Amino acid sequence: MDTYATLVLAGLVLVLFLVVRMTKGERRQAPGPFALPVIGNMHQVNKHAPFKTFMEWSKQYGPVITVYLGLQRVVVLVGYETVKEALVDQAEDFSGRAPAPFAYKATKGFGLLISNGERWRQLRRFTLTTLRDFGMGRKKMESWIQEESKHLVDLLRENQPAPFDPTFFLSRAVSNVICALVFGQRFSYKDAQLLKLLQIISGILKFNSTPRGQLYNIFPRLMDYLPGQHHAIFREVNELRKFSTEKIREHQETLNPDDPRDYIDCFLMRLNEVEKNLVSTEFHHENLTATVLNLFLAGTETTSSTMRYTMMLLIKYPDIQEKMQKEIDNVIGQTRSPTMEDRKSLPFTNAVIHEAQRFLDLVPLNVPHYATKDISFKGYIIPKDTVVIPLLHSVLKSVDQWDNPWTFNPNHFLDHNGNFKLNPAFIPFSSGKRACVGESLARMELFLFLVTLLQHFTFSSPGGPESVDISPEFSSLGNIPRRYQLIAAPR
Repeated sequence: MDTYATLVLAGLVLVLFLVVRMTKGERRQAPGPFALPVIGNMHQVNKHAPFKTFMEWSKQYGPVITVYLGLQRVVVLVGYETVKEALVDQAEDFSGRAPAPFAYKATKGFGLLISNGERWRQLRRFTLTTLRDFGMGRKKMESWIQEESKHLVDLLRENQPAPFDPTFFLSRAVSNVICALVFGQRFSYKDAQLLKLLQIISGILKFNSTPRGQLYNIFPRLMDYLPGQHHAIFREVNELRKFSTEKIREHQETLNPDDPRDYIDCFLMRLNEVEKNLVSTEFHHENLTATVLNLFLAGTETTSSTMRYTMMLLIKYPDIQEKMQKEIDNVIGQTRSPTMEDRKSLPFTNAVIHEAQRFLDLVPLNVPHYATKDISFKGYIIPKDTVVIPLLHSVLKSVDQWDNPWTFNPNHFLDHNGNFKLNPAFIPFSSGKRACVGESLARMELFLFLVTLLQHFTFSSPGGPESVDISPEFSSLGNIPRRYQLIAAPR
């Protein structure tokens, strides 16, 4: 047999193997579009907004869909009832986290974000307990945010009346809150290193929301050999790792076990205890470095992006901004710092903040879950090693859950008497065992920062409301708000 015939035969055998692999057990698996060998359904997916393709397929195949992104089997869960059944009613079954290639390479597989099993349980329990001990969701944290809000107001006063891009004004304030918890310090807004790190974090989220970022997560081994932006992004990830490693080293040199200052101190104390007793646990330097990275990234970019988008909506709809300011003036005034206790007396303001989160739909695909075993769900079998996407977009933009999901309307969170009303389909932080560990902190930051800013400033667009484009710049892993200019006029 000549070489050409051998190659053809080998190719046919490979194709047959892949087809058999991808269709094996289809009778019990959820339905979905026909997938091609090697590339799967990639050629059919909207590369700029994959969740839109999944929504279209759900009309044909139902709320549980099997698709293939490359060779990776993916089950997409669509609709509030389906997502709730998975994440809440079968929480343990769906508590696995997919080993996303980008995140895996960035953290070397360690840390809280993409871990599973005993590692995840130990790190999550420790992280929640430690952050709460240092004030997350409590009065102590409220005081920190109030103080940081004053610094932010001072910064904006220095900058007015010139138009400015609020991106890194807001992220510096938000990052200082998580820095206080994790590193035990806040940074000056003029700190060049902090600004560089925030620019890196912003770039990482943007990259993962581009078609090239999606491609890396589907074909990581191939992409590692090809030129492209991803190599520069990973070099910047290493800059973040160096920063975290240096902070950990500083903490080791100044650690006082009788007076822990922050998350790193508490982790080091647990680590030292483990080493002294020669016990094998997940408390080691690799997990500390990766978890610090997880907290720094997630605790900065998601909240600051949501704040930035909320302010964009307020300059797009100045009547809503004015109504919020009147409510705030009547309840708090313009001099007293807001507290979380004020939230119940500010139903319209609270509704606007919730509606901004719903309308932004920051993480439409959710952070993917993973079947760590075969899962029986709604009459189907989800095989072990399947990536599971509980589509948050299908919940936050559901016509069954919201009167007009494609319109920004604070009335989605108000009853007929103007009182605040929470919709159970409001799950921007996801739900179940893998819900965001910093949810209570993010809620507190959004409320206190935004109310403080509206006490002191009226915001507008240099080009007027009509010039403001509230559609996302990128829509994939995240709906990334566009950059814009605003004017902060002191009140």
